[in-house]
Amino acid sequence: MKYLLVYTKTAFDDIKKLDPVAKKRIKKKLEQFSLSPFKYAKKLINPAIGSYRFRVGNYRIIFDIDKNNIVILRVGHRREIYK
Repeated sequence: MKYLLVYTKTAFDDIKKLDPVAKKRIKKKLEQFSLSPFKYAKKLINPAIGSYRFRVGNYRIIFDIDKNNIVILRVGHRREIYK
């Protein structure tokens, strides 16, 4: 079952700020992750910013799962994403 990727306004703005190489890499990985999100996801300790995260190199994608949707909440560098 393929999950539908849904982006929040904040996540969309985060992605717009990234360089073209990172955007392309993240897009490719998200398509792969959407087929089986729980295989690649790590549960976050502090659920204040989101429930799960994906790792794409030095970038982190914070998201929640709602029925058949992966709701992308934030996308950013691992140094800044948890602040």
